[in-house]
Amino acid sequence: MKAALKAMAWILVGVLMTVFLAVDPLNIHPVDEWIWSTAHRSADDPGAGSASVQLHTCPMHPDIVQDHSDSCPICGMDLVPVETDTVDTAAATAHHHPSWTCPMHPQIVDGKPGSCPICGMDLVEVEAEAVGHHDPVEEHEAGAGPIVRIDPMVIQKMNVTTETIGRRDIVRRIRTVGHLDYDQEGMVTVTTRYPGFVEKVYIDSVGQRVRRGDALFDVYAPELVQTQRELLSAIRYADSLVAAPEDVRRRAQELVVAARTRLEYWNLTAQQVQSIEASGQVQRTVTVFSPSSGTVMHRTHGLEGMAIQPGMDVIHIADLSKLLLSAEVFEDQLRWVDVGTPAIIHITYLPGDPIIGRVRFIEPEVQEKTRTVNLMIEVPNPGGRLKVGLFADVRFEPVLVPAAVAVPSQAVLRTGERDVLIIALGDGRFAPREVRLGVEGDDGFVQVLDGLEAGELVVTSAQFLIDSESNLRAAISKLAAGQSGQ
Repeated sequence: MKAALKAMAWILVGVLMTVFLAVDPLNIHPVDEWIWSTAHRSADDPGAGSASVQLHTCPMHPDIVQDHSDSCPICGMDLVPVETDTVDTAAATAHHHPSWTCPMHPQIVDGKPGSCPICGMDLVEVEAEAVGHHDPVEEHEAGAGPIVRIDPMVIQKMNVTTETIGRRDIVRRIRTVGHLDYDQEGMVTVTTRYPGFVEKVYIDSVGQRVRRGDALFDVYAPELVQTQRELLSAIRYADSLVAAPEDVRRRAQELVVAARTRLEYWNLTAQQVQSIEASGQVQRTVTVFSPSSGTVMHRTHGLEGMAIQPGMDVIHIADLSKLLLSAEVFEDQLRWVDVGTPAIIHITYLPGDPIIGRVRFIEPEVQEKTRTVNLMIEVPNPGGRLKVGLFADVRFEPVLVPAAVAVPSQAVLRTGERDVLIIALGDGRFAPREVRLGVEGDDGFVQVLDGLEAGELVVTSAQFLIDSESNLRAAISKLAAGQSGQ
């Protein structure tokens, strides 16, 4: 009976201990319990070093370090104690005591290997220089904050990537749409400067391609016939005055020049006039030739045998080797586009390589409702593949700054008041450096005006972790130096 009562008593004690531990009367947060146990272990263990002052930091903002317990001024979280080995950097360096930290949470420092109480990652050993020892010469050469030394294994786990900085063009992309139209400079209307009758037409249909100088139609014009007779009569009269006085022969020659000039004013070619003079015969009809090369876009119906008048639109010819693309850009984009700016044109009708055009004309007026400016872009059309009326996607890529020292935009740490880059110094050393930025392009790069030279190595990923570690160590060093000076 007594043995049974004794067994029940021990069971009751075990249950009470289990309940007591589950309730956690000390109310210690896992991270606080880890720091609390580490601090007590450091205080009890003579080989663990001693701290001159107990510092507190914010788990979310490690650059916040104070010498008393308080709330984080940024997020309001309670500050947690910083392990003694992290604070007393001089003692740790002097005794060469190894310490371990979390790659993702540098505020976690322990005197022995283990796991991070926040993320569960394995703690890695920190070299003596990385605990807080800084070389003033290296800091001066870096021109920025404290240098952070990271073990190569930690660099790999943090996925730190770097890029060698070079020079490149800063480009701004502008996208718009437009439609193709005829090039007005390549359009010609064929007409006559005299009344007459069309007797023969050499153009069969619309769409026929002609070259400059090709015959279009023959026309009979009474005025042309009369002027030809006057020219031939003036020539014969001038030839008959070979023995006449000089002034008489000069007046006769002026009659020849006047008749010849009248035919040229009526758009007869020099070859046609020479042919009339050489033959000595009046030509009943005169041939009208094409003034330019292109495609016949219009031909008057029933032209053969038709009476025509001066200024009548008889035949219309368009040069389709070049077209004009009408597009619009917004007024704030206009400063990047000028006459001669190349345009990259894509047409769904013709998939494949883009077509390169150039801005020919910019309208001097901004549309009041759309706040856009119309552009006319000259587009080459070899083989006549492009058709008038097609829609096109247009892209401009003007170079804002040629051959600029540029870094990826993702590499820049922007605080609102300053811009910082993390420079890789080699041998696992990193240092923050403040820079002055210029124009940012649409290709993911931003110009660096001051603070960086081409050829330097810049961290492009995980730079936030390195910058947080650098800020934490700088704050601890300054606060520790202030405490030691008191």
